[in-house]
Amino acid sequence: MSSNGRRTELASLIGAAQARYVREIDDGDCTKWPDFFTDDCFYKITSVDNYAQNLEAGLVWLDSKEMLRDRILSLLEANVYERHAYRHLLGQPFVGEPEGDEVDAETAFMVARITREGPTDLFATGRYIDRYRVVGDEVKLVTRLVVLDSNHIDTLIGFPL
Repeated sequence: MSSNGRRTELASLIGAAQARYVREIDDGDCTKWPDFFTDDCFYKITSVDNYAQNLEAGLVWLDSKEMLRDRILSLLEANVYERHAYRHLLGQPFVGEPEGDEVDAETAFMVARITREGPTDLFATGRYIDRYRVVGDEVKLVTRLVVLDSNHIDTLIGFPL
């Protein structure tokens, strides 16, 4: 298969994976969220300034699938939040050149937070900087770096973006 054909195939797989990913967060209970990642994954939420300065600190830093599972478990069982939901809007992924069974991608996102008793607000905008690994007939996230466009961070950033 040509390089462009492979990138097109990967873009389709990534787009489908991202659609399932945001549906799990927006309409699910997030318990399947870790399944979108490889066992040796890394997930971080950071600000655009920290990213530009290559600072390692992040608002959220999870470096294994088990840490992702623990995060969701604590959010669902231990923490108390105002009742709300998210709605993600994603841009088309920009897919880089494949490297073996892995490929980098970057996707813009916008997330609204919907409170059941109040308004819908713009919650976060930014981009996903990802590394995917082809596993069978799908892709899994090896790395998801969530780079927020603003340094102003809402206190309800507990749930995944």
